[in-house]
Amino acid sequence: MSGRRSSVNVTGYAGLFSNRPMAKIVRDMTQDQSLREHLIYLLDGGGAHLDFDAAVAGLPAALRGVRPSGLPHTPWELLEHMRLAQWDILEFIRKPKHVSPPWPAGYWPASQAPPDDPAWDKSVKAFRADLASIRRMVKNPKVNLHARIPHGTGQTVLREVLLVADHTAYHLGQLVLVRRLLGAWK
Repeated sequence: MSGRRSSVNVTGYAGLFSNRPMAKIVRDMTQDQSLREHLIYLLDGGGAHLDFDAAVAGLPAALRGVRPSGLPHTPWELLEHMRLAQWDILEFIRKPKHVSPPWPAGYWPASQAPPDDPAWDKSVKAFRADLASIRRMVKNPKVNLHARIPHGTGQTVLREVLLVADHTAYHLGQLVLVRRLLGAWK
């Protein structure tokens, strides 16, 4: 064994070092990294969640503005709502002077259908880009997930990331229901 370093999972051994100052630092770093990994897993549609790309993939353009009988939203309305809400949350975290759109009108598209195919594609691309920004923020160990956002009213980055994940999961579920009723889900 001499000359070789063995890798040890510190998580399971943190109690052995409880009298040493470094133990708390190592334990906290490990817990922080674990939390970040779980958040990324959640944002990516892990576990019982559906990922965004699977929910929007292959939806025929002709169905993007169709509202099934008895349901309140079309696929376009749901996509744009998810995009607008996620964008607003991201901008709130990043920019102290960000002004959120008026509720509820500012969080829903003006029309039931996208004006054209490029509008759908642009919305999908923007959602992905903002999600990638949130993922980078979560992965950045310099971002304190637990600290209050200075320009907020008590919110933390952790709370806002969980809000994005919950909100997206809820509306992706709605999107799948809409697609099923339109006959456009596997």
